[in-house]
Amino acid sequence: MSFKFSNYYAELGDGFYTAVEPNPLPEPKGVIFNRVALMEAGFGDLSDEELTAFFSGNTYPKGAKPLAMKYAGHQFGHYNPDLGDGRGLLMGQINNQDGELIDLHLKGAGKTPYSRMGDGRAVLRSSLREFLASEALFHLGIPTTRGLGITTSDELVRRETYESATMLMRMSDTHIRFGSFEHFFYTNQHDKLKMLCDYTIEHHFPEAQEGENPIEEMMFLVADKTAALIAKWQVFGFSHGVLNTDNMSITGQTFDFGPYGFMEQYDPYYICNHSDDQGRYAYNKQPAIGFWNLQAFMQSLNPFISTAAHKVALEIYENRFMKDYHSLMAKKIGLPELTVTDKALYQDLLDLMEGYKVDYTNLFRGLSHYRHNEPPESIDVLSECADAFIPWFKKYNNHIDPSNEQDRHKHMCATNPKYILRNYLAQLAIQDAEQGDYAELHKLYEILKKPYDEQSEFEEYAKVSPAWGQNMQLSCSS
Repeated sequence: MSFKFSNYYAELGDGFYTAVEPNPLPEPKGVIFNRVALMEAGFGDLSDEELTAFFSGNTYPKGAKPLAMKYAGHQFGHYNPDLGDGRGLLMGQINNQDGELIDLHLKGAGKTPYSRMGDGRAVLRSSLREFLASEALFHLGIPTTRGLGITTSDELVRRETYESATMLMRMSDTHIRFGSFEHFFYTNQHDKLKMLCDYTIEHHFPEAQEGENPIEEMMFLVADKTAALIAKWQVFGFSHGVLNTDNMSITGQTFDFGPYGFMEQYDPYYICNHSDDQGRYAYNKQPAIGFWNLQAFMQSLNPFISTAAHKVALEIYENRFMKDYHSLMAKKIGLPELTVTDKALYQDLLDLMEGYKVDYTNLFRGLSHYRHNEPPESIDVLSECADAFIPWFKKYNNHIDPSNEQDRHKHMCATNPKYILRNYLAQLAIQDAEQGDYAELHKLYEILKKPYDEQSEFEEYAKVSPAWGQNMQLSCSS
């Protein structure tokens, strides 16, 4: 294996990380590889055997510089200074086929100085959930890290039960997070904080260099990207589950998957993390938490920004979120020209969905095929509560153009997915994989690559979840 590494983060030096060698998995087995993403990253020529060796920590290309990044963060609203890469390593940075700088990060690579009481390992269950979720989001069009491949072994580690030690190689444009800046601010290392700002601007926000105060310009861009990301989460019904500041990517990617969940029966108060007793990270709280986390991030920039710029950044966040959310929700109901004053149309629909426990994804997909003046029961998911939706459809029919049905259907089907990663589907694939059968995993992965296509042979995967799989809550170890 020979690749040209551009390890700019490693050049930052002491205080930013600790150099750590991966602890290899014994007799590793390849589970799944993302061949398209591997090709984009420049690894397309590697065999499964070479990928298995690399992604299990048994070997890595010359020029890689494995390191565990140091950061801090607010966890459930409380500052924790004792954080860092406790089970993952930044193996190195490379330029992909488009010349963009990307991180290669190996999760489950063993203990680091930041592991605290942990064993530094990932398990098959959590690795598969992250791989599937990141690919599901990517193909929906939501910014995210991406899984490149998974390897596993017969080494056992203790979680709720004994599970197989596993590694996931993922790529991202960066692993710098809000908490990276907090660490240097709260430890009064303002010289290193400035270095981190300059590094981030140079490699991830070069356009900020054109402003009078590049750090303020970076802050504005972070606010904008964060708002755009969370608006998409809300529109697609995605709940992250653990939106601590150490899980917030500086570049607005979905980051560090844990007990996530895609909305099923519409419930704005949905909590996907069973450890979140107070509902801090409930689905409907995500926009406000994004705002809160952004404030925590900006607090760490106080040595270099003005109070006025702080206020501007918060306004950027609020305005971008509302603009994107409204625009995307309007597209979901097939009315891209819907005005802000008419937003009650989609809000009224959401209220009905909540009251009658209607499946979020299937309702909007069904609406994508709805014809002018058809009865509500023409949408399968409304068959048992259609009468309650009649007043809404009367208003809706006054908004849609019956002469342009085909174009509306086309655009709505490209906006409203048929397939999402329902937690029960992931669970079934995981159960088989834990027995050494990866067929269901690979099938589900292929389905999630085309979420907007009909894929008539896989209709079962688009149906409402069984009762046991509805709006599941999971643990952080998931």
